[in-house]
Amino acid sequence: MSKRDQVLIIEPPIELSFQGPFVTAVTSSMKLKNPSDKKVCFKIKTTAPKRYCVKPNSGVVDPTSEVQIAVSLQPFEYDPSEKNKHKFMVQSMFAPDGEIDQDKLWKDADSNEMMDSKLKCVFVMPAGAEQKYVPENKVPVKVYPELDKVELPVKSDGDMSDAVKEIKKLNEGLSQIRQENLLLKEETMRLKRIAAASEKPDASSYSSTTVAAVGPSGEGLSTLYIYAALAILIIGMILGKFFL
Repeated sequence: MSKRDQVLIIEPPIELSFQGPFVTAVTSSMKLKNPSDKKVCFKIKTTAPKRYCVKPNSGVVDPTSEVQIAVSLQPFEYDPSEKNKHKFMVQSMFAPDGEIDQDKLWKDADSNEMMDSKLKCVFVMPAGAEQKYVPENKVPVKVYPELDKVELPVKSDGDMSDAVKEIKKLNEGLSQIRQENLLLKEETMRLKRIAAASEKPDASSYSSTTVAAVGPSGEGLSTLYIYAALAILIIGMILGKFFL
């Protein structure tokens, strides 16, 4: 005995389209119309129940009325090379008289009284949102064409010449500071030699038992003046480097 023709009018009749990108849940609509004068019970099944959420997935369509069905596809990594085999089936039968228990109705249903229609799922990627995938792990890599238009700043020959001149000036200044530092060291050594020569005692300054004391106006005071002059000279040269 052949199956009964589907009494419900299903929109869309053949395919359920889901618009990507599929980074969030995507919902597609299905409409069930009952053109007859009897109540019709329906139940919706899918080959991938973990990937879809159907509300409502069963119910009753009153005579000459319709029911809107929302089918939500859960987020996933879309691979265009993978063949999509997801399908939906809409089962229906005329409702019995009296109160309807959906669970008991479909459990005890006579297959000869049941009608069904099948729809396949189609995944559609929007224009300009193409994705490339690595075959090994199927990790999506988005392509952003607008990045190709970004221009990086390029230094001109004039800018490079100015930078070279600035580096040359810095090297010349460093060389001049080194020369002045050497002159300062030589001047310091010369003053130290003068100070050491002034402190050398004469033979007549010693007696057989004692050393003659040096008064405030003697050689001890001259040595103090030399050290003070040396310190003032060094401080003056250091300060001159900062203010010039």
